[in-house]
Amino acid sequence: MDVSDAIRSQRAVRRFEDRLISGEDLERILDAGRRAPSSMNEQRWAFVVVTERQRLVELSRVGDYAGHIAGAAAAVALVTPEAEEDWQRESIQFDLGQCAQNLMLAAWGMGIGSVHAAVYDADLARELLGYPDGWRCDYVLSLGYPARPPSGPGERRALDDLVHRDRW
Repeated sequence: MDVSDAIRSQRAVRRFEDRLISGEDLERILDAGRRAPSSMNEQRWAFVVVTERQRLVELSRVGDYAGHIAGAAAAVALVTPEAEEDWQRESIQFDLGQCAQNLMLAAWGMGIGSVHAAVYDADLARELLGYPDGWRCDYVLSLGYPARPPSGPGERRALDDLVHRDRW
């Protein structure tokens, strides 16, 4: 799928077919995340990939809106180093957003849907995922083949309402 087409057609997918994602496709998705741009090329992220059904069900309890993880074929927990300064946290989160978008667009280009879930219960996330002290997990992406095709064009504000040329 052309990148522009993927950007225009991608939608959040929360209901998935009961169908596995091949190891090769999952590796391609993860590699797309790895290749995301980051400040000074620091790549301040790690991925914990979950495909075991019971673990996906348990992981769906990390946030109030994370229920979709239980039905996913896979989940990718986005784990980042703790940061002491606000500017560091903001920089890491900006980079992580680019990483997540790469993961999601790569998946969509293969017909695999995704959506993110915010982690509300950090202690449960750490217990389930086993990442070390000094790291945190704020987001988990669920991945799977859509149970039904996403509908509609996705409402967006008109470009003319967003763009200011040379000056607001």
